[in-house]
Amino acid sequence: MKFEFFIAKRIQFNKEGERKISRPIVRLTMGGIALSLAVMILSVGIVIGFKQEVRNKLIGFGSHIQISSSFSNHTYKTQSLKIDSSLIDRINLLPDVKHAQQFATQPGIVKVDGNFQGVVLKGIDKDYDWTFFENYLIAGEIFQINDSSSTNQTLISKKIADLLQLEVGDKFFTYFIIDGKVRVRPFTVSGIYTTGFSDYDKIFIIGDIKHIRKLNKWTEDECSGIEIEINDFSLIEEVQESLFNIIGNRTDEAGNYYMMKSIQQINPQIFGWLDLLNTNVVIILILMIAVASFTMISGLLILILDRTNMIGILKALGATNQSIKNIFLYHTLLLVGKGMVWGNFIALTLTLIQKKFAVLKLDPEMYYVDSVPIELSFFNIVLVNVGTIIISYLVLRLSTHIITRIAPIKAIRFE
Repeated sequence: MKFEFFIAKRIQFNKEGERKISRPIVRLTMGGIALSLAVMILSVGIVIGFKQEVRNKLIGFGSHIQISSSFSNHTYKTQSLKIDSSLIDRINLLPDVKHAQQFATQPGIVKVDGNFQGVVLKGIDKDYDWTFFENYLIAGEIFQINDSSSTNQTLISKKIADLLQLEVGDKFFTYFIIDGKVRVRPFTVSGIYTTGFSDYDKIFIIGDIKHIRKLNKWTEDECSGIEIEINDFSLIEEVQESLFNIIGNRTDEAGNYYMMKSIQQINPQIFGWLDLLNTNVVIILILMIAVASFTMISGLLILILDRTNMIGILKALGATNQSIKNIFLYHTLLLVGKGMVWGNFIALTLTLIQKKFAVLKLDPEMYYVDSVPIELSFFNIVLVNVGTIIISYLVLRLSTHIITRIAPIKAIRFE
């Protein structure tokens, strides 16, 4: 064992408690590092969790990629697109595609006892993936769709149910304007869901696609488009390139071109807002690094001041400036290590508490989630810790340069 590290350990574990100055400084240094590291880990986890939560809700309503003949987020009135069953089979065979399904949307108005609410009926087929709505179902059950006949069962949001005072099993009428004429369809509430994403919760009801086909006089192979779910969000661009090889510059039987958009292209404002959160994380990380650096430098300087006599004696015995610098570097790094252990403990404990009890609430009308989401990964924790160690080492290495200016005679006489 190097004598520098040996002396540093002796100072750390045997001597610090005997010094009135060192003891509170050591605690403040460890506390500042622990707090800074905990805030950095939580900041990264909260932003990642928030982005994933909002993104997953957008994908749940619209999937990763949509193929349609037209796109209109304002009216949800779409043109029909004839879908060949072989096209969906080819899409499903792509290696990164998880599931492809037909869908149709039709705007309408729900009327219940004099109350009105504008909605969008999203028609789905029997192969629809219910995983997303199953996770957010709070009452009732998911309805089944078959080939033989249409079902009047629907899934509505809690927001719509509260506005119209509907419960599971209640019936309601929805009015659609088709070619200038009002068409009415009766529906029954099969289940109630709530995602906290108010922009979509307040308009979407989920029903059988056969109703939209009958309203628009579409054939069984016509729909608004295809929703494509992939295995990894980061592979959207690669999947789009593969899809372009299948549908690029192609039309259906009616001559309508296949148009393709990712969920980012359909909701550019929301994804742009999510990207801005990265800037907030960078600012927080810079501030916490600054706080931790200031804490470490202050603590190191006071520790050096407190042991000026020891520095003078070591220099008188022949120790080099570099050796003495290493002693205090090791000593401070041991303090940093303790602070980092506590910082990780605090961050992980708060994360578990928030995940289990959702202590910190949010307004879903503003943030699209009802509580603060935190998503920590082993990689991100290691990255923050390694970055902290590297920055701490560089800051402390520069700070120990003050030792070279201490003269042995003056240091020995220092009180």
